[in-house]
Amino acid sequence: MYAEERQQAIAALIGDRGRVSVAELADRYGVTTETVRRDLAVLDRLGLIRRVHGGAVGSGALTTLEPGTAEREGTRAAEKDRIATLALPFLPAAGGSVLFDAGTTTARVAAALPTDLDLVAVTNSLPIATRLTGFAGVRVQLLGGRVRGVTQAAVGAETLRLLGELRVDVALLGTNALTLRHGLSTPDPEEAAVKRAMIAAADRVVVVADADKIGREDFVRFGTVEDIDVLVTDSGIPAGTHAELVAAGIQVVIA
Repeated sequence: MYAEERQQAIAALIGDRGRVSVAELADRYGVTTETVRRDLAVLDRLGLIRRVHGGAVGSGALTTLEPGTAEREGTRAAEKDRIATLALPFLPAAGGSVLFDAGTTTARVAAALPTDLDLVAVTNSLPIATRLTGFAGVRVQLLGGRVRGVTQAAVGAETLRLLGELRVDVALLGTNALTLRHGLSTPDPEEAAVKRAMIAAADRVVVVADADKIGREDFVRFGTVEDIDVLVTDSGIPAGTHAELVAAGIQVVIA
């Protein structure tokens, strides 16, 4: 099957079923997951489908659709583990402070920390706070607010008030989507507001995001590419996009 035929078939399948996963498409058409992601990128640019975490939805499904933490946890797990390992050197030295954004990739960075590291960790994520409380050297501060069930993260006015009083060395952020045009974006306005406040509170911003997030745009922008100091991603990032991000002044690290 030629690429164009496969892409037409994929678009028709998504139109019929509403949502499909990368793994399912790779198995169905006997190609690699990387080939499927390239196909989905082409179809997304044509406006025929919309890429989402781990797959794609019909073009009418605007990206307010947001998978839960459990669903995202198993998506591209190996890539996220490598990203987490390479993100560790960008955290501050002993005695420093870090804002951990909610997310499955930021949670992997938290889990990879040396257990005796002397660090102040501030987070709006219940899973990250719970995990870090077992680290002897880490002093954990959990931000209050209304907890969103889908992400298990605190959001709202109280969360923003607390962030407005902070200054930290590093904000470690996840994102649902990243392009040069639209910047960093996410489906939920309240999550976007918290991420925006984290950027404002930090001396340095480190974004951890697997390559599936790059080249996509979501509902609410919370930062521009100029806000990013370091992006840690994986080798699935298109070479052209990699070059454009570096030209924009971002240190891009490939896991």
